[in-house]
Amino acid sequence: MTGVVIVGAGPAGLMAAEVLSRAGVQVDVYDAMPSAGRKFLLAGKGGLNLTHSEPSELFVQRYGARQAVLAPLLQAFGAQALRDWAQGLGVSTFVGTSGRVFPTDMKAAPLLRAWLHRLREAGVRFHMRHRWTGWDATGACQFTAPNGPVRVQARALVLALGGASWSRLGSDGAWVPWLAARGVAVAPLVPANCGFDVAGGWSDHFSSRFAGQPFKSVALSCTDSRGQRFQRKGEFVATATGVEGSLVYAASAVLRDEIARSGQARFTLDLLPDKPADKVLADVAHPRGSRSLSSHLKSRLGLDGIKMALLHEVLDKDALQQPERLAAAIKAAPLTLSAARPVDEAISTAGGVPFEAMTPQGMLQALPGVFCAGEMLDWEAPTGGYLLTACFASGVLAAQGVLNHLSQPATMAP
Repeated sequence: MTGVVIVGAGPAGLMAAEVLSRAGVQVDVYDAMPSAGRKFLLAGKGGLNLTHSEPSELFVQRYGARQAVLAPLLQAFGAQALRDWAQGLGVSTFVGTSGRVFPTDMKAAPLLRAWLHRLREAGVRFHMRHRWTGWDATGACQFTAPNGPVRVQARALVLALGGASWSRLGSDGAWVPWLAARGVAVAPLVPANCGFDVAGGWSDHFSSRFAGQPFKSVALSCTDSRGQRFQRKGEFVATATGVEGSLVYAASAVLRDEIARSGQARFTLDLLPDKPADKVLADVAHPRGSRSLSSHLKSRLGLDGIKMALLHEVLDKDALQQPERLAAAIKAAPLTLSAARPVDEAISTAGGVPFEAMTPQGMLQALPGVFCAGEMLDWEAPTGGYLLTACFASGVLAAQGVLNHLSQPATMAP
């Protein structure tokens, strides 16, 4: 029997390996991919956003319905602890203008290389191209590997298998039926931080001209059928079929859940959030003489491009000529969404193993000796460093739970 087996070489699994190896435990990490941290590297492609610098009382609120259960994890290993950990690997960080925290060189690869080197130096053994396929009849972990099936008995098992987004990088949700078959409740995996399709689609003119272009300096507002309200300023991008990007991702949980309940979700877009409604109406109603409507709105309000095109999407020709209706649309252009984009396109997923199915130390109540960490747990958070921070923190919790479990006389019995 080996020491502790960790399945999943992403941030949660690797952090669990670090805590355990530091405590002198022999750790074997298994992963289906050819190399570790595939999704972590993708997250850093445009600049690795490790965490966020906002005060802890605001930070924890980003986890919505799960903030109470995640608060102790983030107190034990939060944003500053993550920055200190990176510094320990020789990677300095800085706070960007948005409050997000990045490595000084903005890259994920140097941090990951240093981390894997330290883990190997600590005795952690890596088994790549080993895909976990659940347990056999004796309770041993089963893997498919290049040289054939592999069976491993372990003193404890940490599952850090990810959700179901970006399956080509290893997070495919294949683990769900294996846990469910052993009595573990698993909430359906659904897209989070995702894009949406606009009901009825864009016009051919809009999608051909403006797909891929950003809506900048706008404010998105929505209120769902339960009265939950979202309002925030930011930017997002038009796609060929709908919308995606940071502002939409921030609202995605409210929008996704409303579509699940009602079949569609609606939000309004303030195209000029820094300009009062009465000023907008005054400028729209100002005599334009021989100028076209487009020239008039560009001159008086700076509206052109994709914002002007959106007004043509939401208003008919008659409404465009009525100052009150046009001004109202500029301050609250209505858009109806029909569906979230497929889960594999999402940045992350919600759903997974509920915290209620685990002990406070991350062990599955139905499977003593089996711990879960990372995105396979039932929580979600917006982009901005919150996802990574909680993944790291959950890896720390799982490892500490394993150490406590190993000190007890009970044995693992999947």
